[in-house]
Amino acid sequence: MPTMASVMEDPTLERHFKGHKDAVTSADFNPNRKQLASGSMDKTLMIWNLAPKSRAFRLLGHQDAITGVQFSPSGRLVATSSRDRTVRLWTPSIKGDSTVLRAHTAAVRSVSFSTDGQKLLTASDDKSVKVWSVQRQRFIYSLNQHTDWVRWAR
Repeated sequence: MPTMASVMEDPTLERHFKGHKDAVTSADFNPNRKQLASGSMDKTLMIWNLAPKSRAFRLLGHQDAITGVQFSPSGRLVATSSRDRTVRLWTPSIKGDSTVLRAHTAAVRSVSFSTDGQKLLTASDDKSVKVWSVQRQRFIYSLNQHTDWVRWAR
């Protein structure tokens, strides 16, 4: 049985990732526990492979800072939100293919997959929350009753 001292130990740094050229704004682990995604003010999405000595992928596409990152429940997609008013769905691989989703009229602040991975929820400075179909990669509907920015939705 663990002692109180062992439970209260300070955390230790397991690994340090270097690659972004500006502040990191968000990060998420792949459910497969083999990758970490991070978004940054430098407009890039980094996919970090957690196996020792594996290289990272720097994915370009957004025209402004990335504000949110989340892996899909299957781990086969990564969604990003950006101040450039777009949402992107990425394949987390060296190719880094992405699809651009547009419907917001201001900075998009967060992305969140549904638990089944079929829908994506986004929140924006345009005072709306939007729901998207992941499979069809299309906007479905908007919730517009907020009177100010929406910074986060899940």
